[in-house]
Amino acid sequence: MTKIQDNEILPLSLEHNFWTWSAQAKVNPIPVTRAKGVYFWDVDGKRYLDFNSMVMCVNIGHGDERVIEAMVQQLRELPFAGPQMATRARAELGQLLAGITPPGLTKFLYTLGGSDANENAVKLARGFTGKHKILTRYRSYHGATYGAISLTGDPRRTAWEPSVMPGVVHFLDPYRYRSTFHRGNPDVSEAEFARDYLNHLEEIIQFENPETIAGILIETVTGTNGVIIPPDGYLQGVREICDRYGILMIADEVMSGFGRTGEWFAVNHWNVVPDIMTMAKGLTSAYAPLGAVAMKPEIAVSFNERVYEGGLTFNGHPVSLAAAIANIQVMKSDHLIENARNTGKVMADMLAELVERHPSVGDVRSIGLFGVIELVKNKATREPLSPWNKTSPAMASVRKYMLDHGVFLYTHWHTILLLPPLIITPDQLAEGFAVLDQALEIADKAVQQV
Repeated sequence: MTKIQDNEILPLSLEHNFWTWSAQAKVNPIPVTRAKGVYFWDVDGKRYLDFNSMVMCVNIGHGDERVIEAMVQQLRELPFAGPQMATRARAELGQLLAGITPPGLTKFLYTLGGSDANENAVKLARGFTGKHKILTRYRSYHGATYGAISLTGDPRRTAWEPSVMPGVVHFLDPYRYRSTFHRGNPDVSEAEFARDYLNHLEEIIQFENPETIAGILIETVTGTNGVIIPPDGYLQGVREICDRYGILMIADEVMSGFGRTGEWFAVNHWNVVPDIMTMAKGLTSAYAPLGAVAMKPEIAVSFNERVYEGGLTFNGHPVSLAAAIANIQVMKSDHLIENARNTGKVMADMLAELVERHPSVGDVRSIGLFGVIELVKNKATREPLSPWNKTSPAMASVRKYMLDHGVFLYTHWHTILLLPPLIITPDQLAEGFAVLDQALEIADKAVQQV
């Protein structure tokens, strides 16, 4: 077979591939040939600044030779071992993870990604408690497989209803900018704001009967649905409610983990230890597929004398584990947690300036290098620039302008997400924000036409 030429990549990909999250006749993929650091290049040699870490996952940046070499070495030594076998990679990664996860989370079940990590977290919670209901939030996204999409609260779930996983109940996110409970009192204190949403959660628990609820699964920081950062006291309150009612607290750190927020895991900002925590994406920085479920020992012990009915052929794949080991070592040696924290402060200042300059920017939020810009038609009414679960010509034009000018990012409805690799420098941030500043003038014109 002859090598595919650069000019064949796009037409052959379109001819033979079925594209996810897409109407097939409308896909327009970027034909990528290489990537390095915070940049990638297409077949024409055009360079893109990656402001989304591809799919919110390339935390250490592209093309790090230390991770690549670790994977090659693992391939030469032991390319595969079955899921029931012990390997050096299993031993080493487990030890590494136990040293960076919140205290007490010392047992790990490996998966292929975030979706199956969350599904296994639910199985563990149900098996441990003997109860079946799982509470998740409406603005959550927990994955695309049938069970994970049932856990998801946003409209990606309703496209596939009736859901295959029964017993999932949704509740509201503590979303300050669009608070259901505080439309007439937007200046409520943070403590009262957190308490109102905790009261809402507790009321749902009462309605559903706590004796039937196995776990509460939440994205520690809501991801694609708005980078909703919990107010102080909220996560601590969820932890207390779970303890009081005998419910497991499950933290989805698939997107927020591995330095994204300026800590190894977002729960660390609030000193909360969940009973179960899921991870993927930044676990290997996407150099290989891998997810994991971290759990407290007592949950694992409950399966000592009974079989855990679940598994995957590629559970604990040595090459993926080797990628994760090298990835964590790179994050430590290059001080990427600290870099995300410090450069995140620079990004927060840049975001704040956009609010002042652009009438279309209704709100900005960030924690570490995890940010969002919320675009509106009117700052007073906070009407979104595009409707719920839809885009708009203005939003499409903003994204097109960014791509045309070499900045790759993710837009979702009326929001722009900003999740660059953790290695990004302030100068590189400024490079992207200069383009973003110009792109927002398109959104500003849509505001002026209202």
